[in-house]
Amino acid sequence: MATKREFLDFVLDQLSEVEGISHKQMMGEYILYQHEKIAAYLCDNRLLIKPVPAAEAMMPHAAREAPYEGAKDMLRCDDLEDKQFLKELFEAIYPQLPEPKPRKKHKV
Repeated sequence: MATKREFLDFVLDQLSEVEGISHKQMMGEYILYQHEKIAAYLCDNRLLIKPVPAAEAMMPHAAREAPYEGAKDMLRCDDLEDKQFLKELFEAIYPQLPEPKPRKKHKV
């Protein structure tokens, strides 16, 4: 089941006070970026957060779920109605997110 555009719009609205949020669509799902670092996935209408220590501390009872088959588990965030919590969560995880991998140059 692909993530509905309405769910993406809702999550983006909830994150509207967080600086540097952007997204890319990928096979019916979405990747959420924070200043070009991957912060979360939207898969099957679920918000899945990178399991960095700050996220684990703020969501100690979060379910661990894979965004797609064969992927590493992420933390499912069900507290989507609390805009302040989401802002604090994304601000806390940002320094711990891995740097983006350099893009490979294609030989011509």
